[in-house]
Amino acid sequence: MDHILVVVFNELSKALEGREALKSLDRDDSITAYAYAVITKKADGTSIVNDQSDASVLRTLLGTSLGSLIGLLGGPTGVAIGAVASSLAAVTADLDNARIGADFVDEVSRALTPGKFALVAEIDEDWTPWVNLCMEELGEVVYRRALSDAKHEANAEDVAAMKADLAQMKAEQAQAKASHRAKLDEKINQLDTKIQQQLQKAKERREISEAKAQAKANVLEARAARAREKLNTQEIVR
Repeated sequence: MDHILVVVFNELSKALEGREALKSLDRDDSITAYAYAVITKKADGTSIVNDQSDASVLRTLLGTSLGSLIGLLGGPTGVAIGAVASSLAAVTADLDNARIGADFVDEVSRALTPGKFALVAEIDEDWTPWVNLCMEELGEVVYRRALSDAKHEANAEDVAAMKADLAQMKAEQAQAKASHRAKLDEKINQLDTKIQQQLQKAKERREISEAKAQAKANVLEARAARAREKLNTQEIVR
């Protein structure tokens, strides 16, 4: 199952040890680490990236779950209830892209206070104790949340509902008196604009999703190549 993983540390050295433990689990095929970053929470509340996985993979993921979470962790504590009106739209968009609940971001934000470090990652794991045991050995608590597609499904339902409303308005327009048609025309145009905007957002999400899937495929292919090389080496030794 795909998870967003966050482990908070008091020292950078420990965060880097956690990173190495995650990489070791990936090499052993215990998990698949698609991308990761070690971030620092500064005194002003913003976060900076200290270390990251393969740059091309992370660049692809930055527009989606992992990057959105990193952005949220550099924002105000209490995203769910503390966002000011001017930043609410941006926070909502980041939460949609992160595909995790605001409660999870709140929980991690409370733990990631200024001066602390966090290992954040997107991983695929079938059995959570592997990561838990490694991080507990470092004395840290693991925060994880499964990625959700519920928001995307809800957006599709919204578009379908708006299209139904649009069809009804057009049917009413055909029978409306001339004095009422101008108002209906305006409403139809406004609703059609909203539909087109939603369809454009859906298109952008599909493109991001496809790019993300390709990045993940590249990670899995690299893993398969390592496995083939290891197998060939073992056969030569025999």
